[in-house]
Amino acid sequence: MTVPVEATASKGAADGRQAPDRAVRPRQGPLTGIRVADFCWMGVGSVATRLLGDFGAEVIKIEDRIRIDTPRKLPLYKDEPARNFGEEKIDLDPNKGGLFNNYCRNKLGVTINMRTAKGKALAERLISASSVVSENFAPGVMERWGLTYERLNELSPEVIYARMSGYGHSGPHAEYRSYGPVVQAVSGLSYISGLPDTEPSGWGLSYMDNQAAYYNSSALLFAIYRRNITGKGTEIDVSAVEAGVNLVGPVLLDVTVNQRSTRRHDYPTGNRLEWPNAAPHGVYAAKGDDRWIAIAVFDDHQWAGLIDALGHPAWADDPRFATQDQRFAHQDLLDKLLAEWTRERDRHDMTELLQHHGVPAGAVQTAEDLNERDPQVAARGVFFEMDHPVIGPARFEGNPMQFSEMAPDNWRSAPLLGEDNAYVFKEILGMSDDEYDELSSESVI
Repeated sequence: MTVPVEATASKGAADGRQAPDRAVRPRQGPLTGIRVADFCWMGVGSVATRLLGDFGAEVIKIEDRIRIDTPRKLPLYKDEPARNFGEEKIDLDPNKGGLFNNYCRNKLGVTINMRTAKGKALAERLISASSVVSENFAPGVMERWGLTYERLNELSPEVIYARMSGYGHSGPHAEYRSYGPVVQAVSGLSYISGLPDTEPSGWGLSYMDNQAAYYNSSALLFAIYRRNITGKGTEIDVSAVEAGVNLVGPVLLDVTVNQRSTRRHDYPTGNRLEWPNAAPHGVYAAKGDDRWIAIAVFDDHQWAGLIDALGHPAWADDPRFATQDQRFAHQDLLDKLLAEWTRERDRHDMTELLQHHGVPAGAVQTAEDLNERDPQVAARGVFFEMDHPVIGPARFEGNPMQFSEMAPDNWRSAPLLGEDNAYVFKEILGMSDDEYDELSSESVI
């Protein structure tokens, strides 16, 4: 039996008090004026609404003090080693979760106990003051709370209701539960991942959680744009499995048109590429412990550049490497010979040399490389830093797009648990002090 993890909030978070430097201020950006009642949790929902918050939307994250958002208690967890929050009952500070801090920057945070009638009524008041509602619970949760699209539209006419789930909200599997690794398996991605003659490798990280989140963000932006034009809201239903299927299009065509199997002695191809017939094309060992470089050669011009960079080794004149088709047919030998050259050299030095000769190549970088050494990443300002009252200064990955006339509004790190209760319930909803104190004493907020 799993014992629920108990949350011990940092001092000042439980009663909604804010430090002066974290006080709410007017937002800036193209989505200013959009208020989101955000029921999302985990990555697939929180990353989607984070994009809205980055560009000016007032995203109000709704949390539960009893069943806290999982990223609040997952590594990176400040001052704690990576651990399994399983059967052991653990006291922890829900404001130390680094993953939650990343997912929920630029958002407000409130707590509502949806197990109570007063909590459900309070949630409806918040929805009435919002124009977008988002959720990514297992199908059926919002319905049990009575929060159907029809009800939301009564509370907030022309509301945009964004629903995000593993399988979507229709079809025979609509009620199935999922996480990123499950989505990757069901969508076919795991089956075509790995090396020849090995079992499916999976993807490790819940990659499709983030990928599906970007589809969710796009759908929300489309719906907001449409409402600006027509005045009409909509219900959005995004399936993470279908987002995964969108990534296997070429394989589906190969199976359908050519009747080829995706599990055979030469497939999956790992780092190699079947179409077009690129060779060499792969990741090769470099000098040092666990250091690698990626190299891709697609035509005779790039092959000539590679040979120039290598100093015209004798094996380059082998007739088996005379054309791109022949090089592709003899990849095993070509990879072995190229690896003998790469493993004696620094990956970054090779990158510079090969790029100078017109060969697509790049060092395989670690997180440390990206964070501390990469001059391109530094020059583009990919990472930025914000302070947090419990975690302290922390770096975030920024948005991968830049605009000439606007920029993300990174105004605050993630909310402490219940940090914005007073602001949202009193100032936005007009709740009296007496009602606020009553709901707090009854553990509704």
